[in-house]
Amino acid sequence: MRAAYDEIADWYEHEFRPRTAAEDPLDIRHLLATLLGPGEGRCLEIGCGTGANAPAIRGLGWTVIGVDLSAGMLRHAAGRLPTARADAARLPVRDGSLDAVVTVLAHTDMPEYPAVVREAARVLRPGGAFVHIGVHPAFCGGFADRAEQAAIVIRPGYRDGHWTRDSWTDQGVRDKVGASHWPLPELLHAFLEAGLALERFGEGGSPTPTVLGIRSARVRT
Repeated sequence: MRAAYDEIADWYEHEFRPRTAAEDPLDIRHLLATLLGPGEGRCLEIGCGTGANAPAIRGLGWTVIGVDLSAGMLRHAAGRLPTARADAARLPVRDGSLDAVVTVLAHTDMPEYPAVVREAARVLRPGGAFVHIGVHPAFCGGFADRAEQAAIVIRPGYRDGHWTRDSWTDQGVRDKVGASHWPLPELLHAFLEAGLALERFGEGGSPTPTVLGIRSARVRT
């Protein structure tokens, strides 16, 4: 199976990621620190891509491993973290075997994201954390024109829930691989329907948030 990101993996690693990695404009590292937090167990990053988030997760004390569908992206992840090529909706991981699971800017790349959330809940031990850090559903998408950051225009389409290549810029990822969109209620329902308890939230990016972070936990029985 060839993944959409295979076509842009080299561009992502050598051109796009260096432009976004020097600072933390989306507050990804901050959200990982506040929502995932320090830990000593095994943390799986679903949709790990090139492994760019591994240092931040490892810096919190976790033993990080990753899965991704794109062989091209995983080629660049070599040396950053142990990885496996796998479908996020069918993880090659035993039930209840992980202490934490994270997804970072990945859910818009997963047309079956509610199934991914269910898989995250399945592989977590009771009480284990699932941290979602994703494109903000209320302010980013085919309905949002972010060309002027101080005055973002939200057009009709937020509630549609669709896949699109529409993007306000040709310098990013979305015009190349497209994006799936879930309005905020549908996104939160995916957690509840997977048996996860919502615990904390955060936002990143400014002046209008670009990223929404959610910490949830597998319910203890």
